[in-house]
Amino acid sequence: MSSHIPLALSLLQSFATQYPGGKQLWTPPSVAKPAAASTASQSPPTASPSPSAPITILANPNPQGTSTASSAAAASISTSPPNSTAASNLCENCQLRPKFSDGTKTHPYCSKSCANQAKLPSQPPGLSTSVPKSANCDFCGVRPKFFDGKRTHPFCSKACSKNAVAQNPLLKPNAKGTCHAPGCQKPAHTHANGTSGSYCSLAHKTIGETICLMCKQAPKQPQSHFCGASCADDAEKKGPTILEIPAGHVTFKNVADQFKASWRHTGKPCPPVRRVYKIVATQAMQASYKAYQTTVENAGHFVASGRSSGNENRRWHGTRRECTIGDKGHTQFCASTTCPLCCIIKSSFDISLWGTKTGWGRFGKGIYTSSTSSKSNDYSHNDCSSSFKAILLNKVIVGKGCKLTQDSTSLTAPPAGYDSVLAERGGSLNYDELVVYTNDAIRPSFLVIYEP
Repeated sequence: MSSHIPLALSLLQSFATQYPGGKQLWTPPSVAKPAAASTASQSPPTASPSPSAPITILANPNPQGTSTASSAAAASISTSPPNSTAASNLCENCQLRPKFSDGTKTHPYCSKSCANQAKLPSQPPGLSTSVPKSANCDFCGVRPKFFDGKRTHPFCSKACSKNAVAQNPLLKPNAKGTCHAPGCQKPAHTHANGTSGSYCSLAHKTIGETICLMCKQAPKQPQSHFCGASCADDAEKKGPTILEIPAGHVTFKNVADQFKASWRHTGKPCPPVRRVYKIVATQAMQASYKAYQTTVENAGHFVASGRSSGNENRRWHGTRRECTIGDKGHTQFCASTTCPLCCIIKSSFDISLWGTKTGWGRFGKGIYTSSTSSKSNDYSHNDCSSSFKAILLNKVIVGKGCKLTQDSTSLTAPPAGYDSVLAERGGSLNYDELVVYTNDAIRPSFLVIYEP
């Protein structure tokens, strides 16, 4: 033991030489100032050193956890004059918390989380466009995202959330009475009756109603949901996924209006639409749908007669769901392989599953949709605890449709010379149905969440 005393005195003398005045290196959490969190990484503490202040060397401050203030103070050590002892004691991954000591040896990282992160590819600090490491905070990339018992938030703490907003104001939710256009915090227009509008000007109203569903920064292109090829490609690369559409967006209004206009059941009021999501399929699924559409168009020449390519139409489909996808902004698919809603959104319709619920079809083995939202509503069921219902609005290649009014349960394909079956009201049907007999003739396009 005595042999180590001269070495300790030598280190202490060297430390005092480097730090005349004995500035305190670490401030206990109980007296640390919150402002240090935002300035510690930029410059050393500005307080003047006291000549009589004692030198405090804290080799392992707060080993069980580090507060925001203590993290910032620890970070400031690396920007102060060189101190190999203090620097080497910081985690080699986050450079914020001290290395973990198990009593026998000091490990290179502060925790298992940082040890695992060190094995992953590096990611730039701050709010990044790259995929965050594992389940860590989208801003700092160091601490795990906060889980409130119901959902996982994108940041680990309020501090990182505020820092992220400071770097990207578009992340900040609009306060009541302010313009809803991205990045604008001006007061919203006040109507003659004293109520507040959603935007500060007509120009910002146009931006808010036509914003790109991917970046939410630039206006979308006509006949597209995105501002350009870059955002369209980014969306396809993320497929299958769903993108929430703002309530004031033209696409939201378009889908909600179709839902209301096609609600035809008398004596049953049309429920309000609460959320609409754009469904983005994988590139492969979109390519096979487009190929089928081209084939049907080349045979029927529908564009020349003023119709859409392949006589594409939008039709409703109600199904069962086992999860609450779409409720309150939930956009993650459930892991169940028997949740019809998630399976359809992820991989579209599968005609091989025909008859698993009813065992028969009025027009044979096909995929059934309807232009009547209230008819498809009858097939929308929850096998989960939710106060909302879900329905799909789909793109369907109708091509040349064969009109039928009576049942034809033996069909496994449309009648010769036709691409689909158009089952009309009258005869055995109270409401219309559209039936296609190949998977590539249909793709889910929108997920609509509405009140029961």
